[in-house]
This record gives sequence, C-alpha cells and structure tokens, in this order.
Amino acid sequence: MTHLWVRAESRPNEDRVGITPDGVRRLIAQGFRVTVEDSARRVIATEEYRKAGAIIAPEGSWPDAPRDAIVFGLKELPEDGSALVHRHIMFGHAYKGQPAGRVLLDRFRRGGGRLLDLEYLTDGDGRRLAAFGYWAGYAGAAVSLMAWVAQMRGGICGPVHAWPDKDALQDALRARLDASGRPRPRAIVIGAKGRVGSGARDLMTAMGVGVTEWDMAETAHGGPFPEVLAHDIFVNAILARPGAPVFVPAEATGPARALRVIGDVACDPDSEFSPIKVYDRATDWEAPVLRVADNPPLDVMAIDNLPSMLPRESSEDYAAQLLPVLEGLGDLQGGAWGRASRLFDEHLAGA
Repeated sequence: MTHLWVRAESRPNEDRVGITPDGVRRLIAQGFRVTVEDSARRVIATEEYRKAGAIIAPEGSWPDAPRDAIVFGLKELPEDGSALVHRHIMFGHAYKGQPAGRVLLDRFRRGGGRLLDLEYLTDGDGRRLAAFGYWAGYAGAAVSLMAWVAQMRGGICGPVHAWPDKDALQDALRARLDASGRPRPRAIVIGAKGRVGSGARDLMTAMGVGVTEWDMAETAHGGPFPEVLAHDIFVNAILARPGAPVFVPAEATGPARALRVIGDVACDPDSEFSPIKVYDRATDWEAPVLRVADNPPLDVMAIDNLPSMLPRESSEDYAAQLLPVLEGLGDLQGGAWGRASRLFDEHLAGA
C-alpha cells in the first residue's frame, strides 16, 4: 500500500497545500494510505482532511514517519542539517547549482532518501505536468505594480501579505493605482505565452495596464534588448537555464532608461544562468523589493513563493493538476516519477 504523508509547511508565509480533501478521498478510494499533518495556518482546515478519511498526525512529525512513507510538501524543509531518510516530494531547488541545493542533496546522500522534485515532473516530451506558474505570474505582477506605485509616491514598497481571493487583491491594487494620480505604467512580459506570463498579463490587463507580450520569437536573436529598458515595468517569466539570453545586463542600472521595476517571477538570482544581472538575492514578504539603483530608482521584486499570496486559488488549481500524477505513485520506476527519480540520481552523482 502506498503511504502518502502530507507534511505541514514550516516556511513563514506559506499556507498552500498540494492536495485537497477531495484528492485525499480519491486516493484513499484507490487503496492509498494518507496521513496529513495538523496545521493551524494551512489554507484548508485540518478537519476537512479528517472528514475525507486522512489520518491526522502532529505538525512537523514527518521525520518519525514510517520509512516507506512518501513525504509530500511544497517548499523547503527545516534547514537543520539532518540526514533525510524518506522519499520526499517537494520543490527542492537543488539542480541548478544553488548553494542551498547542494546542502539538500548532501542530506539525501547521508540519509539514503530520495528527492522527487515537483519542478521536474514531466511528460514524455518534457512538459511540466503541474505548476503554480499562473498564480506566481499573477501575484508577481501585482507586487510589481505595488512597487511602481510606491516609487511614484517617493518611497519603496513595504510588506505584502496573503489575500483571501483574487477579487480582493484586484480591488485593493486598483485603488492604489487610482490614488497615485499617474497614468498607468507600460509593462513588458517576457514569456507571455507560458503559464507564468499569462498570469502576469491577465493581472496587468485587469488593472488597465498596457502589456507588450514577448515570447521565444522576440528573444530568439539573443539580445541585447533595449526595448526592456524602454518600459516602466518588466516581468520576467523565463526560467534560468543554459543558453537563456540576458534581458537586463549588469550595466542597465544607468540613468538612460524608463525601467523602474523588474518583477523576476522566475527568481533564480544565484544561478549563473539568470537572465537578470542587476541583483543577487531573493526578496521576501517583509521586504518585497531590492533597490539596485537611484536617479531614477530601479527596484527588483524576486519573491520565490508568490502563489502563497493567493493560497486558496493557487492550491486548488495546482492540486487539480497534480492529482492524476499522484495517482501513479504506486509505480516509482515508470512515467513521470521514474523520470524524476533518475534525474535525482544524476544530480546526486554530480554533486
């Protein structure tokens, strides 16, 4: 019997979950055993999982789970250096040379566990089977607009928080834009045809912002890209990968630009393949932007858990995409799980 152990998220401002009570009910009907850790802040109440038939365990008890349990979470594990003995489903951020990723791989090596990275669950053609991208783009565009409004008022964007739903976010953001007394900014979204880019475009359009939509055809020449600097806001929806063009070079902080805000939704600042070279670290909810230039200001937004600002919509959307993949957990050697497992072996050997 496959045992799925849904852990509580330990990261601050992370209220999402990768499976709904309906999903738990469906897995149990197929013969799965499902344990869900208690969590006071998860966007879906623990009691709903109990009603669906899940076994409820104390928050943070996954290290003591049976060795054959597959531990399922979304974001980082506590960075306590402990050896990892279980199979873990999560976003590991460990395969692009990230320093924290190397530490994580070492923890798996020492414990004999295995990472099944959600970012690399793909079909036979390499396409992602489930992604939070749309809501990452949506929230990233919203915070980018908040940063622009703050600049127009002579300040810098302050702390952000989660919203009960996208309508509440839209209403509050529209009020800020209207109160700024400025015409709507001009935005460019690169990667506009993908999930992330479409989310960013939809939010911008809902706010009355004109959007220049670029994708592979517009960036195929490899740069430079002066058009990016001619817009007020740039939202990057392209993941860092070998061969990715540089959209904003290090020297772009000079005064000869209209660009005021960069929303790096892909958020890989410590990867050598990052297409944005004017910053070197992620931002967070308390300090959502990093000011990298003055006269005029240039702020970079690079929050790496943006969908958690809309935790209910993003959780329900992602869980619906992922559930058919979770149903295949009985065969970890084949399909998407087999590909993710072999990828882990390759990176563990090279780490």
